[in-house]
Parts: sequence; structure tokens; C-alpha cells
Amino acid sequence: MPVITVPHAFNESQLYVDLEPIFGRSLYLKCEGFNFAGSIKLKAAIEMVETAEREGVLKPDSILVESSSGNLGVALSMIAASKGYRFLCVTDSRCNLSTRLLMEALGSQVHIVADLDANGGFLGARIDYVRELCASDDRYVWLGQYTNPGNWRAHYRTTAPEIAEHFPELDVLFIGAGTTGTLMGCARYFRQWRRPVRIVAVDSVGSVAFGGKPGRRMIPGLGMSMRPPLLDESFVDDVMRVEEADTIRACHRLARRGFLFGGSTGTVVSGAMDWLTRHDPHGLTSVAIAADLGERYLDTIYQSNWLEALYGDRILLDSEGTMKDPRGGQPIPRASRRRPET
Repeated sequence: MPVITVPHAFNESQLYVDLEPIFGRSLYLKCEGFNFAGSIKLKAAIEMVETAEREGVLKPDSILVESSSGNLGVALSMIAASKGYRFLCVTDSRCNLSTRLLMEALGSQVHIVADLDANGGFLGARIDYVRELCASDDRYVWLGQYTNPGNWRAHYRTTAPEIAEHFPELDVLFIGAGTTGTLMGCARYFRQWRRPVRIVAVDSVGSVAFGGKPGRRMIPGLGMSMRPPLLDESFVDDVMRVEEADTIRACHRLARRGFLFGGSTGTVVSGAMDWLTRHDPHGLTSVAIAADLGERYLDTIYQSNWLEALYGDRILLDSEGTMKDPRGGQPIPRASRRRPET
């Protein structure tokens, strides 16, 4: 029985879900949401904070500040509360309400940026605000997840070796691309491993991380409105881009089988299944990383009014206008999906 005194001492990262019964393709999903921060971002957060402490950057009167779409903000909120630091998270309107409330419950301040940057996203505006804060008061300490090597080092030291231990015959690894910390840490580790592993980055359509045209992105977690400074494409073998509609469908397909995951997981799973369909997966050992769980998305990707307002009322329907039961059997008629009375 584990007994802990600080919340970041617990992180169950040895759980995998076999997705073949759900999607018909062999893929193991590494679940990273079983810790008190609720996501894989705990690993990068503790690495960056403790490095800053060792280097003397963080002091007792320091105020941590970071730009985050949500999960890193929660992880830093938890660590700051545990260690006695103040923390200000700079986010934007795409951040889930439950995530913002969670950060505030942990004692953090949350600032929401409303202005778009030149690429039609919020990231540039968030970073500008953080820079202004740091220039105004030297107590602010910006960990800088977009450029901080601790972001990828955390996964080089933990996530990749965990996968290697359980899957010594690994052939393909699917990783979502946001700041690319997870991607770069795992890719660097497996580049030096005893056997070749194909690294497939999964990005959202509308993200400019790997080039391409910027577009609307409403689901936080993956994608960037600028090229990630940590990204080194020489470590990446393939890039799969996923439409948000396919992200949502993958999330709902998993949920109908009892697995409630976050938006980035839906994106990664959808991209992985697309890649496996295009290639010959026979005999391949494939793993994908699920960054978080789905409770923080109940008011967005699992909420029918939110979905219909942004993507239309056919988002979860097939070409004949029915919602198929993912367990098999007869389709669910569209008319049975009634909105609650007001």
C-alpha cells in the first residue's frame, strides 16, 4: 500500500488499454491520467519546477507563471500548492471550465486571454502577456514549457522507458504533438534503443506545428499556432493530421465502451487508426499515448449542445442520419436524441 506526503509522489503510468476489440486494429493505449494532476503533464511540470529549484531560479517569494491550455496549468497548480508557491496560469477561452475551476480550487490565479495572435490562435497573445508580467515584477518565474528542455527530458527519463519495459518488441509509437515535449523525449529515447521504432506524430488540422494552413481549433491539448521550438523533425518518421470531427467521434466511440478519455486521446487514436489502415499492421506492435482522461471535457466534447453549436447536429451521425450503436445491433434513431426541456 503506497503512502505519500506530497501529491506528485503518486503517478500510475503502467496501465494500458487494448483497443483491438473496439476499433478492430491492434493498438495499446498507454494511460497517463491516473495521478492527482490528472494528466501526463505532471511529469514535465515536476521536472521543470525541481530543476528551477536546484538552479536557484525559484525562491520562497517567487510567483510561478505559465501559459497553458489546461493540463500543465493543473499540474503546476497542484505542485505550487504542495510546495507553497503562488501560481498564475495564463490561458484562453478554449480552456475547459472544469479545468479553470480546478486550478482555482488549488489556490491558483487564472488569467484568460481573449485576443487572437497573427496565426488565428491564442498562443502568441498568451506568451506576450506572460512576458509583460515578468518584465513588470522580478518575482515572476516563467518556466517556459515551449522552450524548456525539462519538458522533453521528463519523458526521456520516464515515459519512454516505461513503454520499452512493457513492449520490448515495439514497432510503432503514436504521440500527440502540442509543445512536442512528450514527442521529443520519447523519440530521442527510441532513436538510441536496441531496435528501430517508427515515431508517428499526431497533430490537429488547423495546427501549424508541422507547417500547413492555420485554422480553427476548439479542442485544447494538441496543436500549436506557431512552430514548437522544441520540435526536431529529424526524429519524426510520419505526421498524421486529424480533423476535430474525427477526434470527437473517436472519443465517443471509446466512451460507448466505458473508456472516457480527453480530446487529445481521441485525436491520437483517430490518427493511429488512420495510419494503421494505410499500412500493413500485421505483426506490428503499436502503442499510443493517452495524455489524460475525459472528465474535464464533459461540458465540451461530451456535451451535445456544445457539439451541435460548433460542428452541426450530424457530428455523431452516419450518412443515413442515424447514430450507430458502437456495440453493434440496430442504429439509434436521430429523433431519440432529445434535448432536455427548459
